[in-house]
Amino acid sequence: MKPTIYDIAREAGVSATTVSKVINNKGRISEKTKNKIMQIIEEFHYQPNVLASAMKGKSTYTIALLIPDAANPIYAQYLKYIEEYGQELGFSVVMCSTGSDPEKEAKHITLLKQKHVDGIIIASIFKNEQVLKQLIEEELPIVLFAFQRPELPVGSVTGDDYLGGYLATEHLLSLGHRRIGIIAEDATISGTERIKGYKKAIENAGLEVNENLVITINEPTIEGAAVHAKELLNNAQRPTAIFGCNDILAIGSMLAAKGLGIRIPDELSIIGFDNTVMCKIVEPQLSSVNIPIHEMGKQAMELLAQQINKKNNMKQRISLLPELIIRHSTAKLNKE
Repeated sequence: MKPTIYDIAREAGVSATTVSKVINNKGRISEKTKNKIMQIIEEFHYQPNVLASAMKGKSTYTIALLIPDAANPIYAQYLKYIEEYGQELGFSVVMCSTGSDPEKEAKHITLLKQKHVDGIIIASIFKNEQVLKQLIEEELPIVLFAFQRPELPVGSVTGDDYLGGYLATEHLLSLGHRRIGIIAEDATISGTERIKGYKKAIENAGLEVNENLVITINEPTIEGAAVHAKELLNNAQRPTAIFGCNDILAIGSMLAAKGLGIRIPDELSIIGFDNTVMCKIVEPQLSSVNIPIHEMGKQAMELLAQQINKKNNMKQRISLLPELIIRHSTAKLNKE
């Protein structure tokens, strides 16, 4: 039989109310009593009935992280740091992958509400406008992560995508590259902002943007990026550098170049975005734009916890600065 709160109370020599206060971190309980109760809870492997607490309108100490694509390693990094800080605050984190499908988004939200999660962090993209606006109207604690919706009353934590796109392009320009291709995910705010930064860097260098070198794709996979990069590289005026607006797109471009016998970085420089673990695995190692995911995860959890605890209902929009990480996939243009 599973131990109950009354078993814990009897073993500790205290009331069930005292045990409940310790579990929920409420009331004024001495450290000695807290430690004794927590030790017994651990020995008995006691787990509070979260669903019962939820039915009584209490916190379940559970939050959800919605991501669009479990295959992209950047989302594993999102989970790592959100979960890390969430645990410090006493929350467990469940992750749901939506595949950027509005119907799946709606199904996940329905299920999460049935489970009485305390709040939701939505990462990168959410296509179901009706469901998102309904969540905001219901005042369920929400934080957007790695994208923002300034026109909606919802808090967000992002990296500066515009600046990141500018820095990546400026780096390639500083190496002497003038024909710079870019591959971005279509219909995403982050992709749009990174393209804007790319175009601004080119204009600031006194050059005209060649729209033929700007590629957006619906499915941001390595295979999809490789197909589009191959089209760029088969052009008579092929680019001497490619900016992949995430590491997946950059690595797909690397595969296309290698398939065509183009040497990296001697004949083609490539830079990515996100600075995922894959950057160090590929050969040559991939230069990339790093966003401070650790700090973003902490800030997102703090915003969400403040909403859950009703300590702050301000819809803050936090944007953190990116930085370049230069490795071996970018080099000075060989003009010979």
